[in-house]
Amino acid sequence: MFGSEPPVRVLNVSDPSVAKPTTSGTSQQTGTKQKTVTDAVSVSQQLQKLMLRMKGEFMAADGSGVDYVSLKSSDLFKTYKNATKDLIDVNLDSFNRTQKMVFFINIYNALTIHGLIECDSLPSSVLDVRQFWRTTAYNISNHIFTLDDIEHGILRGNRPHPAANEPHFTSKDPRLKYVITDVDPRIHFALVCGAKSCPPINVYTEKNLEQALKMASKNFIEQETMVNMKFKEIELSRIFQWYRTDFGVDELEAVRWTLQYLCEDKVYGIERLLEVLQYEGGVRITYSDYNWHLNEFTPPSDEDPQVIHGTKNKNTHHKPTK
Repeated sequence: MFGSEPPVRVLNVSDPSVAKPTTSGTSQQTGTKQKTVTDAVSVSQQLQKLMLRMKGEFMAADGSGVDYVSLKSSDLFKTYKNATKDLIDVNLDSFNRTQKMVFFINIYNALTIHGLIECDSLPSSVLDVRQFWRTTAYNISNHIFTLDDIEHGILRGNRPHPAANEPHFTSKDPRLKYVITDVDPRIHFALVCGAKSCPPINVYTEKNLEQALKMASKNFIEQETMVNMKFKEIELSRIFQWYRTDFGVDELEAVRWTLQYLCEDKVYGIERLLEVLQYEGGVRITYSDYNWHLNEFTPPSDEDPQVIHGTKNKNTHHKPTK
C-alpha cells in the first residue's frame, strides 16, 4: 500500500524477510535452530577484529570513507556476515557499561555499512534509502535492534528521536534493560550514518574507549566549529541542533559544552562572543549544512602517482570538504 512502512531488514538471519519484529522488538523468526548462549564479550571482540581488518583494507586511512563496492565482493565481508549470526545468541546481561558502549557503537557503525552494501544498488545518499535507520537491523540476543533502536533507545538513554516527543522504547519494551541511562554525548562523534558529514569511522575497544571518544570529539568539533568575530557569528555542526538536549538545557549551554574540545583561539573567540551576547546581543549561533552524500571512498589505482613502490600514500586521503 502506498505510504506504508517499509519492512525491517534483519541482516544477520538466513532470510531477512522471515524475521519480523513485534512492537516490543522481540524476534518472531520461525525455524531458527536453538543454539547455546554465546559469550557476548568474545563475540564483541571477534567483531572488533573483523572491523579493524575492514577498516585497514577497505576504508580511507582517516576513516572518512568506505570502498563499498570492493568490500561487498570480498571474502572478509563474507566472514563478517557469518560472524554476525553469533549476535542472535549472545547474552548481553554480562556486559558492564563500558563493554555495552563499545559493543553498541561498533555494531551501529558496522550495521550501517552492512545495510548500505545490501541495498539493491549503492545509493548516492543514505537519504535515498527509505526509512534506512528505522528498517536496518540485526537480531541481537533474540531482540530486533534497528539503527534507531541502538542510537536513541540504547546509547541515548531511551530519549526521543529528534522528530518525536515520546521515549524511543515503550515502558514494557524488553530491550529497556540494555539502555545506557547515563548518556555520554560524545557518542555523536563516534556514530557514523553513512554521510560525508558524519564523523570518521573508528573501531572502539574497552581499553581505548575513553581516549578514542575524547579524540573523536576533539577532531570533529574543532573541524566543524567556526568563529567569526567580525560578523559576531558562531557556527556549529548540525548535530548540536538536532541533539541539543544531549549537550545542555539550552543552546548556550550546548555551545559552552564544545569549549573543552576547541583550540585556544576558538575558545577565546566564543567566550568573548558569549559575553557580547549576554550584555549587548546581536550574536548569531548558526549550524552548518549537513552533507548527506554517501561517504564512499575509491582507492587510487596502481597507476596512481600517489602509489609509491607499491604502497599507497594514505596521508593523501583527507575527509571530503563540505
